[in-house]
Amino acid sequence: MDALSSAGSRPARGRLGAPSSGAQAPAAPWARFSAWLECVCVVTFDLELGQALELVYPSDFRLTDKEKSSICYLSFPDSHSGCLGDTQFSFRIRQCGGQRSPWPANDRHYDSGAPVSLQKESSHYFGYVYFRQVKDNSVKRGYFQKSLVLVSRLPFVRLFQALLGLIAPEYFDKLAPCLEAVCNEIDQWPAPEPGQTLNLPVVGVILQVHVPSRVDKPDCSPLKQCDHENLLPTPLVLSSVHELDLFRCFQPVLTQVQTLWELMLLGEPLVVLAPSPAVSSEMVLALTSCVQPLKFCCDYRPYFTVHDSEFKEFTTRTQAPPNVVLGVTNPFFIKTLQHWPHILRVGEPKLSGGLPKQVKLKKPSRLKTLDTKPGLYTAYTAHLHRDKALLKRLLGGLQKKRPPGALAGLLRAHLLELTQSFVIPLEHYMASLMPLQKSVTPWKEDFLRSLDHAGPQLTCILKGDWLGLYRRFFKSPHFDGWYRQRRKEMVRKLEALHLEAICEANIESWLKGKSEVEVVDLVLKLREKLVRAQGHQLPVKKETLYRAQLNIEMVIGSLPKDLQAVLCPR
Repeated sequence: MDALSSAGSRPARGRLGAPSSGAQAPAAPWARFSAWLECVCVVTFDLELGQALELVYPSDFRLTDKEKSSICYLSFPDSHSGCLGDTQFSFRIRQCGGQRSPWPANDRHYDSGAPVSLQKESSHYFGYVYFRQVKDNSVKRGYFQKSLVLVSRLPFVRLFQALLGLIAPEYFDKLAPCLEAVCNEIDQWPAPEPGQTLNLPVVGVILQVHVPSRVDKPDCSPLKQCDHENLLPTPLVLSSVHELDLFRCFQPVLTQVQTLWELMLLGEPLVVLAPSPAVSSEMVLALTSCVQPLKFCCDYRPYFTVHDSEFKEFTTRTQAPPNVVLGVTNPFFIKTLQHWPHILRVGEPKLSGGLPKQVKLKKPSRLKTLDTKPGLYTAYTAHLHRDKALLKRLLGGLQKKRPPGALAGLLRAHLLELTQSFVIPLEHYMASLMPLQKSVTPWKEDFLRSLDHAGPQLTCILKGDWLGLYRRFFKSPHFDGWYRQRRKEMVRKLEALHLEAICEANIESWLKGKSEVEVVDLVLKLREKLVRAQGHQLPVKKETLYRAQLNIEMVIGSLPKDLQAVLCPR
């Protein structure tokens, strides 16, 4: 670690350190790096300690002992996976000890423009792993085993997988100096700006990505060439920073996609038992993404082991299973989590041609400890009828050897239409009530009565018990999350409209006959709104901000000199 900290011409700078004097430096060290990543870790296998954290960069990024332990255990496949060669997967851990620094203004700006499902995590870290295990006679154990891990708050799985694919092989060959050079390159990247297409240079390659915006149409890819048309080398264009190939991930469960979508919508506890961390993490991430544009409000762990700090919390039988989606590879979990209501067992992925054998719905009582066959073990009965036409189109596309991207797009469009058809009636009803209605409880039955003439049947051909699905949704964490988010957005909109109304009002006329207390109160409230608007927390135009500032100055100018001095100290 010391070698890395001192390597190269650029001095190591922690986030809390100060840049060297001389040339003008950014306001915060590693600010651009921090916009994308929290840190980079290297985990190795020590004969005495087991998995050990060999390196963290920046070297003074603070991880708690519990976080270090979680990263070490989750960065290696467990012994049941038998992963040889190179493999990539991801995990998600709870941040310990609360938020250790103020939420940066750049993060607030990003979140204000990003889709809710792609906003930065405030209490969890994502770990994106590139693991290598190859025979090496020079090592006592006979194998070289090491993982390079990118720790981030951004759910950009496609981007970070591509980044690892470029830098991990280089790192395993050249070690520390290469890693510092990569981190310095990332520290030159522009911050992720929703709606923008960015060129991100690293190890001689330019990654070109589009950062999604909440105003993007969710059913299209708005990637456009940047202005730099003469880029050398030619950019490696990523079609998405976050979307996985849903068709590849869901191949063994296509006949159960409808049921799995309902389980995700309702935030039901689910265990995914897979043959490897790669299959486990991709299946969990695909499942949690299938309810977009809704934000997945429950906890989820793409890869989870018996060593995880939340193991006891998630496996206890003294209370109902938590609303969590767990991805595991150890068959031991089938016995430990037998009391969970839904367990999905998937087999090895099929490498070529044709559709793998489809998992079937099975009763939980048929679960066996070790030799459990692939299947969805649940007593849940889907509310909606299966879309047989979709399955026929997917199978037909596979037989005709249509491009995998086309089949993935077809499946994603179907799930998007399904979610939107479910949410649109809620959105319309919510818009008709706000801001007069403060409590959600009284209007559930009114909403349910409105479904006869304004329900999902207007935009979705699927038949079934939509009413029953809504009733269960109202009791789920996702309804609570959706309602809180929509109410927050509508309150922000109302505050913005109020600020615009104040700016357009005749302030001079209002001031007549007002006491000094009332005038000072107006100044303080206007300033509060202005600060929020300037911090991108209110959706207002720059012209409105300018007029608000002029109004504040005019109101202060109407006060006696002593009050002016208090409100505007020199």
